Amino acid sequence: MARTPNNQPKARCAEPPTSAAPRSSAARRRASSWQQYRALLAKDLRQEIRTREMLTSMVVYALLVLTVYGAALAQVGDRLQVVSFAGGLLWALIVFTSLLGLNRSFAHETESSCLEGILLAPVDRAVIFLAKATANLIFLAVVECITVPLFFLFFLSGAELAATTPYIVLPLIVGTIGVAGVGTLLATMTIDTRGRDVLLAILLIPVIFPLLYACVSATSVAFMGVEGTFGTFWTSLAVAAAYDVVMIAAAWGLYEFAVEG
Repeated sequence: MARTPNNQPKARCAEPPTSAAPRSSAARRRASSWQQYRALLAKDLRQEIRTREMLTSMVVYALLVLTVYGAALAQVGDRLQVVSFAGGLLWALIVFTSLLGLNRSFAHETESSCLEGILLAPVDRAVIFLAKATANLIFLAVVECITVPLFFLFFLSGAELAATTPYIVLPLIVGTIGVAGVGTLLATMTIDTRGRDVLLAILLIPVIFPLLYACVSATSVAFMGVEGTFGTFWTSLAVAAAYDVVMIAAAWGLYEFAVEG
């Protein structure tokens, strides 16, 4: 040990604080989770951009539903005010189209056994859920950007719309987030089941019924714009947002059991 001129031992350097290591480890884990999320999301987006299977089938299906709507409404002529039930028609279109997309969301993983490889990798199951739900949300949003203007063009172009009609964007955003989050969990649970297309519809529609009811209510109020009823819009929107928070948090926590099962 080195000594000073007075023949006294030199003091040792202070040890670094032990808390620095855990902080660094936590930071590395956060960075790793973020990188995994980006990689999984980029995989889904690149795959869809290359094949265009999901988006094409969803858009074609939505156009077919709009055609059926048009044929049905053509039989009643001007006897009905479409604005009064346009909210229900729009959300029925969104839900049925999303069922088709959610059924196809794990098609590539199951056909190429890619999901087993992802599960064998040291990836947090919550990260897998978040990446897949985000991809489904993006696909649903793209389809809605195409079909909602067509819905207005076909059925509401000659109707007298209220000044509050642009507010329908809010329930569309909140509702689509909820459908994508809950639908991703249920689609995962039905991956390996027989008749999963029908089973997903049987599970999803009852589970999202509170969200669907609130979004239809808010959308209808925005379409009609009756004076004195716009408070219902904000109440319904708050219910839908609360549903999103509770159900997506539950899906986040339960996803590990769903995907491992």
